[in-house]
Amino acid sequence: MPRHLKVRSSRDLGPQFTDNPHGMVGQDGAFSIPMEEGALWFFGDTLLGRRIPGESLWYPGGVPVGHADMSGKNGIRRMINNCGLILPAMDGRAGLRDFRYICDPAGDIRPLIPLEPDEDPDWIRVWCLHGIALGPKVLLFFIKVEMLDEGPFPVNFRILGSGLASGGSDEWNFRRILRNGASELWGAADPHFATAVLPDPESGWIYLYGSQQQASGEQVCCLARLRPGSVEDIGSYEYLSALTPAWHRSPERAVPVFSGMPNELSVSRNAYLGQYLAVHSYNLSGDIVGRTAPAPWGPWTDPVVLWSLRSERTRPLPYPVLVYAGKEHPELAADGGRILYLTYIEFEEYFPHLIEVTLA
Repeated sequence: MPRHLKVRSSRDLGPQFTDNPHGMVGQDGAFSIPMEEGALWFFGDTLLGRRIPGESLWYPGGVPVGHADMSGKNGIRRMINNCGLILPAMDGRAGLRDFRYICDPAGDIRPLIPLEPDEDPDWIRVWCLHGIALGPKVLLFFIKVEMLDEGPFPVNFRILGSGLASGGSDEWNFRRILRNGASELWGAADPHFATAVLPDPESGWIYLYGSQQQASGEQVCCLARLRPGSVEDIGSYEYLSALTPAWHRSPERAVPVFSGMPNELSVSRNAYLGQYLAVHSYNLSGDIVGRTAPAPWGPWTDPVVLWSLRSERTRPLPYPVLVYAGKEHPELAADGGRILYLTYIEFEEYFPHLIEVTLA
């Protein structure tokens, strides 16, 4: 009998990866990808250097950082669009320790999917989505964005599309998969696959969850599936076109399975609940929520709050509190899935923040 999703207790384990030898002073994203030994954690914009005491990373001297690459400015030595680390121990009880960043020969953190020569770092960024390891082969999904001069936040962008890069755990060199000469396999109007990857051993399918903004402004989640041997064959992907379920080869036919999440989430099979569990930030409210379903496509329950952040700033800033990137890390779960480990990003703190949730 499936259990209802209900929180018994929760515990704040604080910002993670702050104690590192590389001068890494902030990063977001924090997707985790189970591997044969440990997990690969995949991050978005990562800042190396130092923070200026008493100043916001995003409003140095009271001025928004805007669209430009932050390298060499306001204490930031270098800005990287994406990077990764290896976490060998699958235990979150005392926080995430003994991690190792993937570095270049000089020992500096390096991007896993670097910008191409025609991608201006002042305007184009390649940010992390989720991925999957199939033996030594690693597939990383990503989102490509164009930075904007104006908007409601100190950093603003529009999505150009999403794509996939293929590499291996030996040298961590990745090449983008191209279709018609472009690395954006899904366009700006398509669902952005894959913000969550769910291998399903029972069916043999790999399910991909992708976010999509509708004309109303509502953010929804769509679903695709593929066989493990066809990950790089984008034309073979099937998209959920009806909740019966029914599948179609065209992403334009994809239908939403639920709504209310930003670009990031996680989906896993939770043995304790006896159901599939999706975890995500709820809009930009500060709530991290969970939903359950008997099948990867649903029907998904209404969201249940797993953790709620109400941040009080010590200094006024001209943008609202921004909490995003909520997700679970299922490989860390304990007691058969009764104890969950979640991360989120609060933009001013700008580190993956770890929460332990014990279910009733």
